[in-house]
Amino acid sequence: MPVKVYNTMTGKKEDFTPDAPARVKMYVCGPTVYDLSHIGHARSAVAFDVIQRYLRYSGYEVDFTKNYTDIDDKIINRANKDGVDWKEISERYIKAYDEDMASLGVEVPGRRPRATETIGKIIELIGTLIGKGSAYVMDGDVYYSVRKFSGYGKLSGRNIEELESGARVEVDERKADPLDFALWKKSKPNEPSWESPWGGGRPGWHIECSAMCIALLGETIDIHGGGKDLVFPHHENEIAQSEAATGKPFVRYWLHNGFVNIESEKMSKSIGNILLIRDALKGHTPESVRLFLLSSHYRSPIDYTKDSLKEAEAKAERFYRTLRRMEEEWPDILNKTTDPARLKERLKPVRAAMDDDFNTAGAIGMIFEEVAKANRMMDEAEKGKPGDAFKEKLPAVKAVFKEAGKFLGVFAKTPEEYFDELKSRARLPKEEVERLMEEREEARRKKDFKKADAIRSDLLKQGITLEDTPLGTKWSA
Repeated sequence: MPVKVYNTMTGKKEDFTPDAPARVKMYVCGPTVYDLSHIGHARSAVAFDVIQRYLRYSGYEVDFTKNYTDIDDKIINRANKDGVDWKEISERYIKAYDEDMASLGVEVPGRRPRATETIGKIIELIGTLIGKGSAYVMDGDVYYSVRKFSGYGKLSGRNIEELESGARVEVDERKADPLDFALWKKSKPNEPSWESPWGGGRPGWHIECSAMCIALLGETIDIHGGGKDLVFPHHENEIAQSEAATGKPFVRYWLHNGFVNIESEKMSKSIGNILLIRDALKGHTPESVRLFLLSSHYRSPIDYTKDSLKEAEAKAERFYRTLRRMEEEWPDILNKTTDPARLKERLKPVRAAMDDDFNTAGAIGMIFEEVAKANRMMDEAEKGKPGDAFKEKLPAVKAVFKEAGKFLGVFAKTPEEYFDELKSRARLPKEEVERLMEEREEARRKKDFKKADAIRSDLLKQGITLEDTPLGTKWSA
């Protein structure tokens, strides 16, 4: 079954067929590095991380490129506010972004270009557009002439005659048309500047991505991704300038992820409801944050509430409790190798979900159906001698977990790793928890169940959960 992707350009799902049979050229717009990353950045990063993982898992060689916009008005303003050089700001927040992505298990892209490292290609591309009559120079600034590109609006579905200069379109009275956008900005006093045929200046935002993409991946690529907020004007402008320069289609498939809302409201600095990744990780495991982000389809909006990460953490715990139960109670059975054909068959529902436009929500739902089946099978097996069917099915379930973890980036830890991480976040020191557990066990031996229950209750108030198993009591935080 071929992978199907929803192409923003056509507004429908299409069979994914890259230009080269086994190679995918994929570019995703990265961050403008002037502040710490929020949960919206995480949504995009995790979504496209899974997409590139799954394409690799499906046998493609993926040339995955994700950029940093490391020069921009916001970076300059932040540098002026902090009283430091603009380079210090970009380096600071590139480092912070990389740390946040690593904490969420986002794999490092094969290429991570910076705008400031691509100035030569940017100048070359702008020169080509001027030479073709698609751009013009105005007192050291260079603008793209939007009306010269007949296909403008084909990605966003906007009619050029109805577009007006507004909040998302740069306004400059010197422009020939209010819809035209800057390719090169003449430098102001005390601003960073690079020499060009039009004088000292710096690139506009939109031209950066076209230049980096064309320089590293070629004039036509397979997948271009980013958040839905980038459809217009950023990606629309990328198409216009790229196709005007090369005369070729720029992108075969446009993929866009949905927004993260906070308590049903759009996340916005003006409202003050920004959830930083680092704040989300203060009270929750990285796996639970990633699971929360993957529990909705990447194109759909996702709503963060006070309980949403708790629910994701509870799901992660349920998974790892089941896996721990399997490994501790049935180690001999789990050592049995699963036949590849059987594994392929068991994995079919998960892969069918992923093949349908990378439906991680559906895939995760299938995983938890396997979790429920595994617990039912183990309950039945504990009542009597496990049969041959159980001995075949249980290792296959674990194999499904392992395979899905490769492309989802969750469910890939050992139970010990996961629960040790939870314990490290406990309010009480490990030694104190274990002392109270021993005290509780002693009370149970003496049949002082009132005291044993009181200890369990007190620990629960401290965020410590006890689980009595045939192999002893386990705890998690």
